[in-house]
Amino acid sequence: MKPRKKRDVLFPPGIQYFKPQGIPVDNLSTVFVTVDEYEAIRLADYEKLKHEEAAKQMNISRPTFTRLLESAHNKISDAIVNGKAVRIEGGDFNFLGNRYRCRRCGYSWNIEKYESSNLSCPGCDSTETENVGEKLISQVRHRRGRFGHGWNK
Repeated sequence: MKPRKKRDVLFPPGIQYFKPQGIPVDNLSTVFVTVDEYEAIRLADYEKLKHEEAAKQMNISRPTFTRLLESAHNKISDAIVNGKAVRIEGGDFNFLGNRYRCRRCGYSWNIEKYESSNLSCPGCDSTETENVGEKLISQVRHRRGRFGHGWNK
């Protein structure tokens, strides 16, 4: 069997969990959207890129991109229609950059992968920052195998 090709993801998602308001988490079913499906949604629906251009940015074929996008749309519509939570985790991907969050003021910002020399917050100049991508990767290592695929940065 041919190994799956890693999909390029520009930055880690800023938020990884969404739920319907007013329903306790314990009473919800969860839909899992992979990080590469999230990136397909971001490129096609948020950035409004054509499938061909978005596929190039993710380093995959256009048909593969279309399948990812359709899968993400199906999962998200199921969550909206049936009142389920959405969790973004898993998939086969490479982060091209990273996201940092300030622990003091909550500000978050994206940086290029090798641009981590200045880690003070642009919002309040605090050095109390966290690497969101590394945090995501470490959280998922404990659940590795849920989707049969690993996380890579």
